[in-house]
Amino acid sequence: MNKNLLMRKLKNEELDRLTTEEFKEAEKIPVVILLDNIRSMNNVGSAFRTSDAFLIEKIFLCGITAKPPHRDINKTALGATDTVAWEHADSTAEIVSELKRSGYRVLAVEQAEQSTSLYDFVPKPSGKYCFIFGNEVFGVSQEVVDLADEVLEIPQFGSKHSFNISVTMGMVLWDYMTKCVLNK
Repeated sequence: MNKNLLMRKLKNEELDRLTTEEFKEAEKIPVVILLDNIRSMNNVGSAFRTSDAFLIEKIFLCGITAKPPHRDINKTALGATDTVAWEHADSTAEIVSELKRSGYRVLAVEQAEQSTSLYDFVPKPSGKYCFIFGNEVFGVSQEVVDLADEVLEIPQFGSKHSFNISVTMGMVLWDYMTKCVLNK
């Protein structure tokens, strides 16, 4: 450690975070998240918490994806179910169609033929985006992949076939933020 450089960990009250009311009134980035049949309530809670951190417009909880209030969602959401707008729908395909009609570019995050590497993904700062994250075992359903405008894939180099959804979501949203929001 550099002895000339002293670093003090910031206290929560020094982080200048938005209140729940301020968050609800704040301008959101033009991104929605769609969870396609997510089994784990901890993953759902993590999606809320990550969406709060990045000022996401809304989360769509589709199919079997659990919805708040539930203690297992709250355990990882840490209050983000009170800040992030959300909607439950039985049909992922119907929500995708609705979002496309509303001008969103729909991107399934999946391993597929003709996918675009996240590294090569070039979002338009003026665009509206929907990122779809799929079931922990089966991924984004083929029906939904077929409806997507594009499929994004995160390069992987080890022996496992996928990342956890919360890790994937963090990588995709951070990538989007660095390309469209932080570099303005």
